[in-house]
Amino acid sequence: MTYCVGMVLDKGLVLMSDTRTNSGVDNISVFRKMFSWSVPGERIITLMTAGNLATTQAVISRLEERTKQPSDRQNSLMELPTMFQVAAETGKLLREVIHETQDDNGRLGKGRFTASIILAGQIKGMEPRLFMIYPEGNFIEASFDTPFFQIGETKYGRPILIRGYDRDMSFEDAVKLLMVSFDSTLKANLSVGLPLDLMVIERDGFGAKHERRIESSDPYFNAISDSWSEALRSAFHSLPDYSFYQPDETT
Repeated sequence: MTYCVGMVLDKGLVLMSDTRTNSGVDNISVFRKMFSWSVPGERIITLMTAGNLATTQAVISRLEERTKQPSDRQNSLMELPTMFQVAAETGKLLREVIHETQDDNGRLGKGRFTASIILAGQIKGMEPRLFMIYPEGNFIEASFDTPFFQIGETKYGRPILIRGYDRDMSFEDAVKLLMVSFDSTLKANLSVGLPLDLMVIERDGFGAKHERRIESSDPYFNAISDSWSEALRSAFHSLPDYSFYQPDETT
């Protein structure tokens, strides 16, 4: 399992992913799930992946090959003219990889090789855009009504994002919000784990404004985790007390 979040702000895009993959409690590995390509001053495109590791690695490898080799089909991430077309081409490739893998493995493999992708980026002259791509290859775009996407183990961190998100918040507050969301997910599900990868893409910057890997020893993340736990305990104890002996409403 994994957990990835992409968020649209007025100022740009904020992305975070974990790095844990596992096939049982005794087989845990670290694999990067955030991948980025850029042309300085012209475009930046970033993908985050969740699902079958072989599937997602095949998709990323094929996209990487297309960025390094001239293509007459104009289907490289560095050649496509709009983010919509990047999303369409990525979705097509994801669908093809899943179909090929399922065919190679026969009926027993059906349903085991699916994956989903969050695609984010900006091409010069256009708005920053965020998409969620499904295993079938279709996709949806973030909007004012749906300003962030999650893939993987989404349920534990989602309430934090819904309550704390504000489209005009600062990048720093957005990162802090994502850290709380990831901390809640880490606490609830062992299949999501550190390190975390973070990227901030500023509007019209066409590159990573801020990028880092957050390790288990990271002092800021640990401070956020401890402070959030203490804040929750404090908020809980400040709530009105419940009593088994309610006042008699008839008197």
